[in-house]
Amino acid sequence: MPAAGSDHHAAPPLPPAVRIGYGLGSLCTGTFATVPGLILLYYLTNVLAVPAAVAGAAVFLPKAWDVLINPLVGALSDRSGLRGGPRRPFLLIGACTLPPLFALIFAAPPLRGAPAAGYVAVLFLLAATAYAVFQVPYVTMPAEMTEDPQERGRVLGWRVGFLGVAILLSGALAPAIAHADGDTPESYRLMGAAVAVLLALGMFGAWAATRRAPAVARSEAEPSLRAQLAAARSNRPFLYLAGMWTLQALAIGVMLAGVQYFATYTLGSPGAVTPLFACLIGPLVLFMPLWNRLARRNGVTYAQWCASLLYTAGAVLLAFTGVVGPAVGYAAVVLVGIAYAGLQLLPLTMLADTLAADAVATGRRRAATFTGLWTAAETLAFALGAGVFALVLTLTGFRSSDATHHVEQPDAALTGITAGMSVLPAVLAAASLLLLHRYRETPPVTRPLQEEPARAD
Repeated sequence: MPAAGSDHHAAPPLPPAVRIGYGLGSLCTGTFATVPGLILLYYLTNVLAVPAAVAGAAVFLPKAWDVLINPLVGALSDRSGLRGGPRRPFLLIGACTLPPLFALIFAAPPLRGAPAAGYVAVLFLLAATAYAVFQVPYVTMPAEMTEDPQERGRVLGWRVGFLGVAILLSGALAPAIAHADGDTPESYRLMGAAVAVLLALGMFGAWAATRRAPAVARSEAEPSLRAQLAAARSNRPFLYLAGMWTLQALAIGVMLAGVQYFATYTLGSPGAVTPLFACLIGPLVLFMPLWNRLARRNGVTYAQWCASLLYTAGAVLLAFTGVVGPAVGYAAVVLVGIAYAGLQLLPLTMLADTLAADAVATGRRRAATFTGLWTAAETLAFALGAGVFALVLTLTGFRSSDATHHVEQPDAALTGITAGMSVLPAVLAAASLLLLHRYRETPPVTRPLQEEPARAD
């Protein structure tokens, strides 16, 4: 049902090509969120001989930049007078810049140690900026294409579906190519080029297919991070929900950063990362409809509790891999993957419900502001995951190496890899439950909608 005060009663459905084409953009967002978190830290420490602490900084700092650049991109997009509307030109700019920059990250000249880290950090910073140029307008578009919640749900359904495909495809393809020739710089260059093609396919596809998308509403983000935070403080349900998802995204980011190390040192084979990742992501497409059904039957908050508890249990079970055997590790990762399917879908559904309640309660369209904060927190959490895992490696004495000289790791480092992959994500997920417990939707109080957010003086 349209929001109170709207004149839109029976908006026509979006063309199927627009729904599907918009979803194609998730081939970019899912891939760029997955591959660097899965591979980049390991590439630095085990191929370019970068010390773990330096490697962690090289991975974390460029992505932390997103927290600053996202509000700027949102404000530029809101005020854009470019031909093609306020969003699609930014999609095209991102599509032209991110794929080549991503390929260059893994095409480092023959450098080792700190110089190699500097090269990767600079290219990753540029790639993160190009990604923000695409992603921030992209996530705003569904709220502006239709005011019908059911139609918006169909659009987001395609987005989440392609997200699962992107995570599964890129997460299985990238390690397989990188390890095909024994972790050589050449194999990583080939992997970077292959992933760049996947990014380009999704980004150009979304830009081209949304040319027929209507613009029935317009929401504007606050122009600065300080203004966005001030708006968020007025919505306690959003604060608890965003805090919960930030902790869970951090747990997932730590686990993603540890998968390659876990495969190499706990399971004993770098190539084990491909079946391990298949166990993690394989359930995504299969179980996402079941989580959706559970949410419709028992409520989305109930389903989120179930997914969060299952993730925590799976992470705890993963800690026993070294004692019981690899079969337990694979089984635990399957449980985590089933939970991950829910965690990809349910927080977004809760966010949409929270934003709808906020619009009715305040009479203001603040979706762009809250989605900008949401994506910034999510990006920061995933980036921090790699940095936290690098800190675990540093504290436990992990020894870096290049592709031709592999070194033995001390027992403390091997223990740290297992604990960082299991115990630490379990603790973070358990902490997120405290915020989920405090989450309550705001009771709707009907007020007339304003097209733009009120500005603080």
